[in-house]
Amino acid sequence: MGEMPVPADALYAAQTARAVENFHISGWRMPRRFIAALGLIKLACASAHRAAGRLGDLEADAIIAAAQEVIDARHDEQFPIDVFQTGSATSTNMNANEVIAALASRSLAKTAGGRKLHPNDHVNMGQSSNDVIPTAMNVSAALAIHSELVPALESLQRALADKAREFDAVVKIGRTHLMDAVPVRLGQEFSGYAAQIDYAATLLRRAVADLCELPLGGTAVGTGLNAPAGFAQAACQEIAKRTGLPFREAANHFAEQASRDRVLAASAALRNAAVAMGKVASDIRLMASGPRCGLGELTLPATQPGSSIMPGKVNPVICESVIQVACQVIGCDAAVAAGCTGGVGGILELNVAMPMMANNLLTSIQLLTAVAGVFEHKAIRGLAVNVERCEELVEQSLAMVTVLAPRLGYDTAADLAKQAHKTGKTIRELLTEKALLAPEELAKLLDARTQTGE
Repeated sequence: MGEMPVPADALYAAQTARAVENFHISGWRMPRRFIAALGLIKLACASAHRAAGRLGDLEADAIIAAAQEVIDARHDEQFPIDVFQTGSATSTNMNANEVIAALASRSLAKTAGGRKLHPNDHVNMGQSSNDVIPTAMNVSAALAIHSELVPALESLQRALADKAREFDAVVKIGRTHLMDAVPVRLGQEFSGYAAQIDYAATLLRRAVADLCELPLGGTAVGTGLNAPAGFAQAACQEIAKRTGLPFREAANHFAEQASRDRVLAASAALRNAAVAMGKVASDIRLMASGPRCGLGELTLPATQPGSSIMPGKVNPVICESVIQVACQVIGCDAAVAAGCTGGVGGILELNVAMPMMANNLLTSIQLLTAVAGVFEHKAIRGLAVNVERCEELVEQSLAMVTVLAPRLGYDTAADLAKQAHKTGKTIRELLTEKALLAPEELAKLLDARTQTGE
């Protein structure tokens, strides 16, 4: 393809430089976690080749040391290729090969008489972009979900569970269709929120387990051409050893390279977490509306002024941040799903939308991890309840008539609700006037706490 100028201070070589020239599109680079995963894969492959005698100790040590520098983010500026590149991300794989080969060759120049290592022959030995890149997607996402997102969700779940216990004695009016319903304890509502987040974390743990099956060893089309026997298994074992996650070679390389179904499932689990957090944030925002002209059942911590024109206004900004992240993650999931779709990204023996999908997947993980912490510490932990307001709304609710239906009959109870609504009286006041029930029985039936179950 002719000569290609490369910056004098670059560790990368012509293939990377050509990709930089070709893909002036977004200015977005591949995520840090993805580059670190590539470094880990190259390290594990060199270790496997050394153990089998295909790389000498000096060469393997040099590659391993160089790959560790990539893992440790010491050369991130050397990975300049745009996310929207070749769909296999061959350019990014070669970027890693070139950088690691250059670093390793520098090291060998000091100890082995100037021996140079080749990006393809040594660093990429037994590999193809078509198995390395999907492996990097799995490894980077599994590690980020396991070590960052799941712990953040577990902490948020504990905060919600703490509030469920704190608010358990508070009876409030339930709402269905945004209309008054029968009473519920605020603690019960929050136990539901805690359970939603717990389920989201459970789905993500399952996703991590699925992502631990790696395509490495399939090379170009899944047949394993040029990958020595036992190489992929040994490399996967090295990745597992260094991460503490049970990474293993794929049972079927053709499925793992032609499709990205495990990534799609992980993205769906991320979407579920986003929807759950968004729902909790939206409910809390609604219950905290006011402070005087809304529901006013909850009080959120004041974090910043809410208006440039209305003095003293405080908005539910943390909840709104959570909701916006939920929207973004749903969009990222849609992009991942599109990238997996046959005829779009999933075509015959290879998915060709992998860099875009990897970027969206890791973006979702990063956003959810960050916003879960913000939501917990700036909203949930400082959340307070307005007990008097909750009691007032319960007493005013026409749905209190529900408990009378078994005693007086549905039609009579419905007529009482209509009369109460028309006159502005409470159900208690109306029944007292009509003397339909003895005062003791009425007091017992309209005790809202007894209507909320255990």
